[in-house]
Amino acid sequence: MTNLQGKVALVTGGSRGAGRGIALELAKAGAYVYITGRSTGLSHEERRKGTIDSVLDEIKAVGGQGEAIRCDHTRDSETEEAIRRIASEQGRLDILVNNVWGGNELSIESKPFWELPLEHWGHMFDAGVRAQLMTNYYAIPLMRSNRQSGGIIIHTTYWDHYKYIDNFYYDLAKNALVRMAYGLSVELAADGIAVIPLSPGWMRTELVLESLNTDEEHWQDVPGLQTSESTAYIGRAVVQLAADPEVMSITGIPQQVGNLAVQYGFTDADGRLVSVFKVPE
Repeated sequence: MTNLQGKVALVTGGSRGAGRGIALELAKAGAYVYITGRSTGLSHEERRKGTIDSVLDEIKAVGGQGEAIRCDHTRDSETEEAIRRIASEQGRLDILVNNVWGGNELSIESKPFWELPLEHWGHMFDAGVRAQLMTNYYAIPLMRSNRQSGGIIIHTTYWDHYKYIDNFYYDLAKNALVRMAYGLSVELAADGIAVIPLSPGWMRTELVLESLNTDEEHWQDVPGLQTSESTAYIGRAVVQLAADPEVMSITGIPQQVGNLAVQYGFTDADGRLVSVFKVPE
């Protein structure tokens, strides 16, 4: 099993979806995992959808360690305070997973740019791209202070060799994250900190399962989900990247989870090797 004992990780947007899957896999591998998000408490509705508290309970249930920090990453002061707390409690940050994303507040429709609501900009850029940028802004000095161990920053995004994603704002935002990772990879190369834009495939997030009236126990009954992957799949990719002593050889280069599964030899939670998802032509 891949060992990340002694490593400190932060997963932003960790209450559900890819963030939850990544946080759990990092914890299983031995990392001390901080998860941030706006969803707290354990009301009946929130238990179904997931909160940072419920994910922390899951981490502890599998023998992992971590902390949940309530943080709205659109508020710079809260992001700064979250990093300050990690610095105070741990004195280091080895793994930063920039996963916070506000782009799902509106339906991602396949319409021409001029027919799309302008609110997409705020959801995808203020609550997505800028939120990740500001997390980097406050976290990178802490990561650089631990010069002996390098580190890794991962931006979860979507990338398919620059094929158009068929929604102007979504395409622009996701490619902005790819370019952000590339720029940081250049600037952090001398520090030995790798920066990787990481693209999952067709993930069975809570939102996807709910939209198709199914759950993780019954998704096999839905024809449209046959090529889907669990959120653990991207989590296992993050673990392998974080543990790879040669990861600097791919810093700044977009990676797809399905290809990394072949390269590193891991499978999804159900034992399948799920191929890379392709944007339809």
